[in-house]
Amino acid sequence: MPVVQMFDKTLPPNRMQAMRFGLWIAMASICMMFGAFTSAYLVRKPVGNWYEFKLPVEFFYSTVLIMVSSIFMELCYRNFKSAHEAKFKSYLIFTTITGIGFVMMQIIAWKTLFAQGLSIDLNVSCSFLYLISGMHALHVLGGLAALIIVFINAFLIPFSANPLRTLKIDLVRQYWHFVDFLWIYLLVFLILQ
Repeated sequence: MPVVQMFDKTLPPNRMQAMRFGLWIAMASICMMFGAFTSAYLVRKPVGNWYEFKLPVEFFYSTVLIMVSSIFMELCYRNFKSAHEAKFKSYLIFTTITGIGFVMMQIIAWKTLFAQGLSIDLNVSCSFLYLISGMHALHVLGGLAALIIVFINAFLIPFSANPLRTLKIDLVRQYWHFVDFLWIYLLVFLILQ
């Protein structure tokens, strides 16, 4: 069977709905995990021995990067659906670059924290910051892996906005927006605490 046909099969509608439902279950589970982290943070903070510090500016730069990346992802998806192949590929490249930039900026933020003497084992407040931002970065890396698969397919498989490929890109789009909004929630939470 040719590679193109193998990747371009059409799924029955119930299978497509199952894929969407699976993504939403996964995102709900991730929300519950971060809800647990932020709840534990709130419970632990008043106990005492809590070290106060300012968030590194790199966290704010990374926020801009992930928001821009989310905009690029939306434009990527819309151009794919409209069969604008060149624009789709361009926005896919921009999405991937800004997504990688987000992770790199997070690493720089952790290095800044460490240079200030705020290591993960200094205080429980530092541990929470590394845990929350690190777990989010891992979920962004999962999204980047999915983006790279879309990227490879975009450049190796002839362009076709068929229902299956549209669904796959839509699932990546939804997850990408999800990790964007999740980071904004986490950053606001950390600022207000």
